[in-house]
Amino acid sequence: MIERMLFYVVSLGLFLFLFFRMIQKNDTNYLYVLTLQALGIAISFIALMLRIKLSLVFLILTYIFSIILPILVILVERKGITLTEAIFISIATFYAKIGMEQKAKEVLLKLVEKVPNSFYAHKSLAEVYEKENELEIATEEYIRASNIRPNDDNIQYKIADLFHQCGKQDGATKILQELLKKKPEWEDASLLLGDILQEQEKFKEAVSVYLDAIQYHPENYNLYYNLGMVYTRLNDFQNAKEYYEKAAELNSLLYHAKYNLGQIALLYNEIEEAEQYFIECLQDEELEEDAYYYLAYIAMLKGEEEKAIQYLNAAVDENPEIYDRIRKELIFQIIFNKVDKPNKNRTEHKRPKIKPKKKEIETMKHLKRTFELVGNLNNNDIKAMKLIQNKRKEEKEKENERE
Repeated sequence: MIERMLFYVVSLGLFLFLFFRMIQKNDTNYLYVLTLQALGIAISFIALMLRIKLSLVFLILTYIFSIILPILVILVERKGITLTEAIFISIATFYAKIGMEQKAKEVLLKLVEKVPNSFYAHKSLAEVYEKENELEIATEEYIRASNIRPNDDNIQYKIADLFHQCGKQDGATKILQELLKKKPEWEDASLLLGDILQEQEKFKEAVSVYLDAIQYHPENYNLYYNLGMVYTRLNDFQNAKEYYEKAAELNSLLYHAKYNLGQIALLYNEIEEAEQYFIECLQDEELEEDAYYYLAYIAMLKGEEEKAIQYLNAAVDENPEIYDRIRKELIFQIIFNKVDKPNKNRTEHKRPKIKPKKKEIETMKHLKRTFELVGNLNNNDIKAMKLIQNKRKEEKEKENERE
């Protein structure tokens, strides 16, 4: 009996609370909850009057309708979400999960009409537009959400990210700098700001951003890798090498760092070290063809003609377009006629390779251009030619001796 009395006191108290909340907010959506709550109270009251013992199922339902549901509504509202927002966003989320994105968008647009200052409506709508790759509209919705909650740093970061994707780098930079003043330990903000500064070729500023971030995240290989790329673009190859090595140490599968280390080793004429790095890069499909190319180059410098041909054939098999690049390289002229021509009739399709990021492509190009310049200064082509000529001369002398 005491349990029943407590039930009625609590449920009626919650009912009156939500009833006055409905009047206060002039929101008829509370009627749905009040109706279910009234139903639960009515079932319990009728059972009490008729002295009927409710089954476990009905007993649970009365508690869900009369007490648990209204408590959930109150808890949701305490988080700054109104009942109307919760209902509409729940429906939109359901539609999105079953793949009905357009229906979800329609529900959210209705919510915006009903509650123009709904932070969650604009935020959810922005997420829908972002999924549809409508980045400009998504940005506008995130800005509207930000105007409602200007201190929400996560929304500010999303705006900066979309500004970056839309090419509005100055706006993105300004937001990220402000965020990092408040939260210097924010890893994603540091990486994004560093990316933008790299794209703008503000390499010294990027170095400062990454070094600051490393103080908070000393085990993040990405920061070291990015520092390696920035120092590469600054032609500070000693520092670049140090940070690439640290990145590769933290992540042994970071083959782009090892590839760049291989190119730096070639710049300093450290042939054996470069060869080892490029051999490791053969495990990465994205870098495989270029690794074969440089391994062939090294083989020519070492006078290993047959090995160079094997590497070049492997490179052409990976990417037939590299054949023209081989033809233009002076160091390969003496063996070019032994390299297999690309098979134009081949129907085999290799798995599509993941394209590297723009900053990685630019760094690799910079290293390639620098290597070509240094290679000419080191007379690598002439060295290779002389090695091959001496080898052939020795072979001819041995043949003459046999005769």
